[in-house]
Amino acid sequence: MTKRERVVRMSVEQPLWRALTAYRLLTMVYAVILAVLGREKYERPWVAVAYLAVMVLWTLATLPKVAGAVRCTKRFLGADLVIALTGILLTPLADFDARYVDGPTLPSIWTAGSVLAFAIKGGWRWAAFASTFVAVANIIERGHPSRDTVHNVLLVWVASIAIGYVVEVARASERTLARALEIEATTRERERLARDIHDSVLQVLAMVQRRGSALGGEAAELGRMAGEQEVALRTLVSSGLVPTTRVSEDAADGAVVRTVEVDDDRAGGADCDVRALLAPHAGSRVSFAEPGAPVLLPPEAARELAAAVSAALDNVRVHAGQDAQAWILVEDERDEVIVTVRDDGPGIPEGRLAQAEGEGRLGVALSIRGRLRDLGGTAALISVPGQGTEVELKIPKVSRGKAGSAR
Repeated sequence: MTKRERVVRMSVEQPLWRALTAYRLLTMVYAVILAVLGREKYERPWVAVAYLAVMVLWTLATLPKVAGAVRCTKRFLGADLVIALTGILLTPLADFDARYVDGPTLPSIWTAGSVLAFAIKGGWRWAAFASTFVAVANIIERGHPSRDTVHNVLLVWVASIAIGYVVEVARASERTLARALEIEATTRERERLARDIHDSVLQVLAMVQRRGSALGGEAAELGRMAGEQEVALRTLVSSGLVPTTRVSEDAADGAVVRTVEVDDDRAGGADCDVRALLAPHAGSRVSFAEPGAPVLLPPEAARELAAAVSAALDNVRVHAGQDAQAWILVEDERDEVIVTVRDDGPGIPEGRLAQAEGEGRLGVALSIRGRLRDLGGTAALISVPGQGTEVELKIPKVSRGKAGSAR
């Protein structure tokens, strides 16, 4: 039984939408204050009052529209721009001197909010489109391109296009991040499955191949088929063709969402005594030495450490022979737990591990080193031909584990 854990990275767009909401409210208040303070200059004050009333009602009614990319539709953007342009063009009707004296329009800088909404929603091209309409409306309102008019038009144009470009770059970065998270999750899941497969299926297939070849007859054919399947399975594991977690972009809020599967009965719980997990390995050919006190690790770390020890003992049985003697030593240090697995076999020839990894035989690379690496520990292998092999596994007591990683 599993549960889903959603890790959400807030999109860079969401803070921009919140900032735009605050900007629209503040500039709405600013436009009303300017109109009140300059009410004596209006020959037709009712025009200014009527427009500002519509602008205030529109701004307050559409606050949810600028709360995110989904609600901010093209229809809303178009209507918002029309209201801003209407305010600019109505300014000369309320103030007869507006064509000859530089001053604010009825919506004032509230107009920039409409243009910025285009920039955040559609990028720099949409921003250029909206800015062009605002520029034309300002020139028509003034009747001639004065210096202040040109200055204001260029300022809105450049600022909106720059913000639109930044938004496009941020979206591209989020897509890259999502892809990187997906690759990381895929790699971790592939390594985990490869370890489990190596510890079970591949070992059985290899044993069937060896015993079948030794028995001969129909058993030899069965062994040959098992060998073919072993090679095919090793190739599949090495190639990484394993489905894993999903990383997607949530269109509802523009957020990058990472979904991973966490096994309920493998996550959390009280610390485990490593000695209890390793003691069953003791036998006539495996000696087990342990401290007198419990050696505690988080459950996931303890299980993975025990699995790495099992993989090391499997290598002893397969490569050192059935008569080889092995020793397991558990040491409980202050900051780490050290488990050493040693045998008296013939040792590993130089270059053999690299050759095995190239052939897809990933017992040491994944089942041992991979497990310890994921736990924040290390695995050191020392082998001298004719003098046996020693594998030293170290894991910090405060291990990051795998429960918090993508699996």
